[in-house]
Parts: sequence; C-alpha cells; structure tokens
Amino acid sequence: MQIKNPKESRATLTEIVLPNDTNNLNNLMGGRLLHWMDIAAAITAHRHCNRTSVTASVNNVSFEHPIPQGSIVTLEANISRAFSSSMEIFIDVWIEDTLSGNKTKCNEAIYTFVAVDSMGKPAKVPEVLPESELEKKRFDGALRRRQLSLILAGKLKAKDASELKALFK
Repeated sequence: MQIKNPKESRATLTEIVLPNDTNNLNNLMGGRLLHWMDIAAAITAHRHCNRTSVTASVNNVSFEHPIPQGSIVTLEANISRAFSSSMEIFIDVWIEDTLSGNKTKCNEAIYTFVAVDSMGKPAKVPEVLPESELEKKRFDGALRRRQLSLILAGKLKAKDASELKALFK
C-alpha cells in the first residue's frame, strides 16, 4: 500500500459569513460551520485515497470563539492518520481581520471518514507519513483517540486499549 505525505491530501476552504449563515446574535451558526467542516474533510479524504469517502463520525468540535457576520473564514483540513479504511482528519478554523489581514484560530474539529468501494464497502487507504512536529503529534494522538472511540462504541474492551493504558503507566 502506498504511503502519502499529509500535505498531499489537505484542503482549504474559504467562506464569508453572510446574513443567512448567522443566528440571532449575528454570529455564524454552529450547524453551518459543521457543514463547511464536513465538506473540507470530505475533500481531504478523497484526495488522500482517490475514492469516495463518507463521514463516519464527528469526534470532537471545539467552538472557542464566535464568528461574527461579515468574517472571512478559512478552514484548513489535514489528514492526521489513516488506518485500514478510515482516516482521521483535523480541521482548523481561522478568521481573518479584514483590515489587518491577521488570522486568528477560533475553532477546530476532528472528523473520521471511511473510504468505500463501488458497492459501498470499506476500502483500503494509503498510510500517512507525518513530517512536521504538529503532524507527528496529531498522528500519535490519533491511535489513542481511535481506541477511546472504539471503547465508547462497545467495539473494544478497555483492557485491550494498549495506547490508552500506556498513558497511565
């Protein structure tokens, strides 16, 4: 199986927050941001494995700062790790100050996508070879996050979660 650099699979999506994207406080609705994140993650997954990929789970979403109407929002999606058919994708959300051009990170999320074949069955995906320190940190954490998700879903017994158990030794 092929090994890919995470930079080959990334996606960047830029949007402007229009009035129909906002809530009663004139901030971006969380559901709209989730929609944009799902699109960026889907593009990243497709670029990684060159096949249809579907959202398996939204593992974490952090709404740190509200995003006001009129903001320019950039979503940067990067694959952190690939397993046999699934891929963990980090999405960092930035807002741009329209006067200075400075960008501030305001939100992030972790999605899991599964590659599927023409029959809708899980398909193998290339491995990820992290290079930067951030890529390595996210790559290492992905296995722990996966084991925790599998435990919570009842698909893995806690005693078999070697990466999680190692944290407590």
